[in-house]
Amino acid sequence: MAQYFKLYNENPNERTVKQIVEILRNGGVIIYPTDTVYGLGCDIFNHKAVERIARIKGVKLEKANFSFICYDLSHLSDFTKSVDNQTYKLMKKHLPGPFTFILQANSNVPKLFKSKKKTVGIRIPNNNICREIVRELGNPILTTSVKNVDDILEYTTDPELLKEEFDNLVDAVVDGGYGNNVPSTIVNCSEGEFEIIRQGIGELD
Repeated sequence: MAQYFKLYNENPNERTVKQIVEILRNGGVIIYPTDTVYGLGCDIFNHKAVERIARIKGVKLEKANFSFICYDLSHLSDFTKSVDNQTYKLMKKHLPGPFTFILQANSNVPKLFKSKKKTVGIRIPNNNICREIVRELGNPILTTSVKNVDDILEYTTDPELLKEEFDNLVDAVVDGGYGNNVPSTIVNCSEGEFEIIRQGIGELD
């Protein structure tokens, strides 16, 4: 059974954040709030946990398009090739915010996925809960949106329903209040030009 934690975006409780991070350090998989839909995440450096997420999503790990949630832009150079000024300015202007920026991956990313991945999605949500979890962990967490089994609603917004649905699949559910049901806007910056691959809640200026 998944543990259930309640946190408030304005002021996430430090002790609770530490408990959640302990679960991640031990290879746990969590469901947590972002500034868009609820996410499914784990420590990017725990390969078994990354594989578990791929299984939960029903995708092959080497083909999966998972993103990283970072606390701020300081982690960029750990996982991406050098970003040009224009891209950096665009990201700085819109982050934290409801965007996923696709960038060229450096050699660290394929090692994490045991694949030939050339790109990586970077997220810095405007949500204190997930950012504090990442800050306490000390490195990004892998993220993918939690899809609903229901055909009518694509994303479940109620964390209590997520707990019921994923109780035997994840180690913890972090309740940060009702989530959104519109995902992040995906912007591909890996090929020089900026291209919106998916229009979500974020509006590019």
